[in-house]
Amino acid sequence: MSVSPADPVLLSSSEHQLQLRRAVIASTIGTAIEWYDFFLYSTVTGLVFAKLFFPHSDPWVGTLEAFAIYAVGFIARPIGAAIFGHYGDRIGRKSTLIATLLLMGLATFAVALVPTYGSIGIWGAAILTVLRFIQGVGVGGEWGGSVLMSMEWARNDRSRGLIASWPQFGVPCGLFLANLAVLAFSQMSGEQFLAWGWRIPFALSLILVGVGLYIRLGILETPVFSRLLAERRVERTPMLQVIKEHPKEILLSAFARMAEQAPFYVFTAFVFSYGITTLHVSRDFLLTAVLAASVLSFVSIPVFGHLSDRIGRKAMYMIGAAATGVFGFIYFGMLGTGSHPIIFFAIILSLIPHDMMYGPQAALIAESFTGRLRYSGASLGYQLASVIAGGPAPLIAAWLFGTFHSATAIAAYVALCAVVSVIATAAMTDYTGKDISGEYKTT
Repeated sequence: MSVSPADPVLLSSSEHQLQLRRAVIASTIGTAIEWYDFFLYSTVTGLVFAKLFFPHSDPWVGTLEAFAIYAVGFIARPIGAAIFGHYGDRIGRKSTLIATLLLMGLATFAVALVPTYGSIGIWGAAILTVLRFIQGVGVGGEWGGSVLMSMEWARNDRSRGLIASWPQFGVPCGLFLANLAVLAFSQMSGEQFLAWGWRIPFALSLILVGVGLYIRLGILETPVFSRLLAERRVERTPMLQVIKEHPKEILLSAFARMAEQAPFYVFTAFVFSYGITTLHVSRDFLLTAVLAASVLSFVSIPVFGHLSDRIGRKAMYMIGAAATGVFGFIYFGMLGTGSHPIIFFAIILSLIPHDMMYGPQAALIAESFTGRLRYSGASLGYQLASVIAGGPAPLIAAWLFGTFHSATAIAAYVALCAVVSVIATAAMTDYTGKDISGEYKTT
């Protein structure tokens, strides 16, 4: 009997393994492209946007204004989660992921064309805000689908942490590519880079989108969603239903991310404005250090995802949250030495505590929701953290430093986020090693 490629539930073991590898590769590469788009904006915000779009503001005020636009992308992410979570649970993971990739890539390309304050005044910042919002909607729908595309192909329930961590691997890949692109084009003279050089990395997004589409069009729908279709158990209003059935899981997922989200953007976005204006280190030095940190994450994210399959998702995550709370003080203490080698080493180390959480995080959150509502629930819980943690983090860090004139205040903020995460994670249910393919919980 021949198996239709549209019916992954009936695939043989070898064919299933082939599709699992393809799904993992497609999810990881697609996620890397989308995060390249998102992090590119983060990096350029700290380097040039305050000068280009708010040239008449005090440097500190201009930085706050630039990071305020930056935060808009995070506010939009739960909206993207709601929109694409609905369609991901209604029409499938694959089709929804293709839509998010297109939306994100085209918005990023459009940033390359935005006129600055010198050409159209404040309207440049207004257009930038709209495009940042669209970026946020796109990335808001991306995460849930990419994680499920990998995780729902896994037959071995004791390897989900590792398999689900590979789309997370796309984050350091995107961070690496974004910083590498900016570093490459920043070798121009300062005037050329500010005038037009910063636009080229955004324009390159169009090529990456083409690559991502080619890869994602070649994969099948996941067995879990295919089974839901075959059994006619697809939810008509998944977003409303998941809010009704799993409000606790949604909120706990969001609060559990506090120690991962907020410090990450302090360590990878705020560090540029802090390093240049306060530590007086060069732009290229900071870009290189963040590049090195992202390379280390290539290894640490899957390692901690794998460890979560051994010691439990919650245990691994809570260890990471506690480590992050302590490391915030160590990090800013190292930066405060003013020594270039120590600053460089601090930035490299900064993502290790983050990766202790980010490796197991995808499985921890996705496992909390039943299959018919998983895209909506996981996406919404994950992206709500963007509003309370990721988006405000650089803005809060800049305000704290400007108000108290001490990085210790920022470290205390990181520690507070860690406490919230430990409490929230302790209240979550650990489904490590358990079957999540069916409707094992209905309330």
